[in-house]
Amino acid sequence: MASDDRGRDKTPPRILCIGMPVRDLIFRVPVVPARGHKEYASAFIEVAGGNSPNAAVAIARLGGRALLTGPIGGAHAASNAIIADQFKGEGLDTSGLVVVDDVVTPISSVLIDPSGERTIATFRDPKLWTVRLPPPDILLADCAAVLIESRCAPFGTEMCAEARRRGLPVVVDGDRMMSLREGLWQVASHIVFSSEALRATAGVDDDVAALRKVATLTSAFLGVTSGARGVDWLDGHGEPHHMPAFPVHTVDTLGAGDVFHGAFTLAVAESQPLEQGLRFASAAAALKCTRFGGAFGSPQRSEVADFLTSGVVGTPACPSR
Repeated sequence: MASDDRGRDKTPPRILCIGMPVRDLIFRVPVVPARGHKEYASAFIEVAGGNSPNAAVAIARLGGRALLTGPIGGAHAASNAIIADQFKGEGLDTSGLVVVDDVVTPISSVLIDPSGERTIATFRDPKLWTVRLPPPDILLADCAAVLIESRCAPFGTEMCAEARRRGLPVVVDGDRMMSLREGLWQVASHIVFSSEALRATAGVDDDVAALRKVATLTSAFLGVTSGARGVDWLDGHGEPHHMPAFPVHTVDTLGAGDVFHGAFTLAVAESQPLEQGLRFASAAAALKCTRFGGAFGSPQRSEVADFLTSGVVGTPACPSR
């Protein structure tokens, strides 16, 4: 995938990312403290985050163009300025964000332990789900694909339906349990779950069995990521396939799934072969795991190309924030 430069001399594809920006307060700790205990952090950073925003950062670093839409809180203007500056620094188009007055932008406290695993507590104000997105003629103009967080179905499904009517692929990041009656099943072209969310959705404690169960609800491509275990998906005949994860020294897993979704959506927008796109996304996510800083540890496209060719993790082209 990464060595394929077809279309790179043309205008990069533009992807609409529907999601919620989040303030990620990231602490590196020697151990996650037990209930009622304290622990000192060895490092701290605050970065802009959120599933689709993280994916948008990955898309931009991998050579695509990303337009971000969704709700952002109107309170704490200074924090929102930090988020806006970081996104704009990555070249993201944030004109689609909608301010919800008197609401705090979602905030996450993230603990990263020595294995790179993250433990997260997040607050999202319920008022954020009442947002109305800008019109489709504004958001979908010149778009090659749409990426949406499954949690954003209440305000994003209609936009996805319009995208499908226009012949655009719609990739759903299944990062939470989905209702079996949710409209996203019908408007998605691709759904890639986290293992935890897939099993909760299907009520089945096995990824492949869960994929087969939800396949009765949708004609979309179905896949599932499971961290170091890799990716499973169903082909057009309902047969399962598996791709192992790339072995790397893990420093920080925060945002790795989002980077996968961003890279995969870019591959879909570029009309890359399915398995090649999954491999590209897996490589991008693996490289992200070697760097501290959430999605701001995302690799550049040249780094993914070198990694897929050599299998060696190089020095980051851009320092983590």
